[in-house]
Amino acid sequence: MTQLAMAWLYEIMVVLYATGIVFYFIDFFYKRMKIRRIAFWFISLVWILQTAFLLLNIVETKRFPILSLSEGIYFYAWLLVTLSIILHCVARVDLPVFFINVLGFIFVTIHLFAPDRVEHSLVKSLESEMLFIHISFAILSYAAFSISFVFSILYLILYRLLKEKKYTKLWSRLPSLHQMSRWMFYSILVGVPMIFISLLLGLEWAFLKLEGLSMLDIKIVGSFIITIIYLFVLVFHHGGKITGLNFAWAQIYTFLLVVINFFLGSKLSNFHFWY
Repeated sequence: MTQLAMAWLYEIMVVLYATGIVFYFIDFFYKRMKIRRIAFWFISLVWILQTAFLLLNIVETKRFPILSLSEGIYFYAWLLVTLSIILHCVARVDLPVFFINVLGFIFVTIHLFAPDRVEHSLVKSLESEMLFIHISFAILSYAAFSISFVFSILYLILYRLLKEKKYTKLWSRLPSLHQMSRWMFYSILVGVPMIFISLLLGLEWAFLKLEGLSMLDIKIVGSFIITIIYLFVLVFHHGGKITGLNFAWAQIYTFLLVVINFFLGSKLSNFHFWY
């Protein structure tokens, strides 16, 4: 198998893994057997690709690949995915499966940067692809948060129209308050795991490829704060503690932090540069 094909398949595996984690996260808040089944099949595809890479390595090296740090990390990641599949099928536990897969995803990506890799050009290609996935997931999360912001604004407008009993053409073209509240929830439900995955990939790349990286970098701190705030908003809304107008205003204020972090944070960051 050529190095280009290897890099392409590994990139597919990482994207499938990240997508499976997103579906498991959604299932945690929005209990649906169909969503859980989709997540399971994504993780199963990851396991098939991981196993194929493992077997290919065994054929090439003519030994069980656990003698180097890179091989040990990869085998550990494969065991975690295997364990998550067994728990899903046998124990039927959701939260442990989610956290095991998050841990497995971390080690799958760490494997890219581990020393003792043989194909140097392949590693460089994969590092570039991981950075691309990091940026892509960050932008997708921003898009999800933008959707929640738009529905929050429309929620406030419709609430104002209903309160003042102004049944205009605008009122007739807007969804119901219940529909907009659900879309606000769905948007951040998708956005939170995406920005979390983006942060994982970005931090791994930065720690291992940049010298003198500080965790106090303004873009890193801002991204973590935004993720935590959105997660709290999500949890509190799911628990019925933030609803209606408060839910809409919470998302509007948090999205303003997203905009500030995106532009000002990128400008003040030591390594996030826009050309």
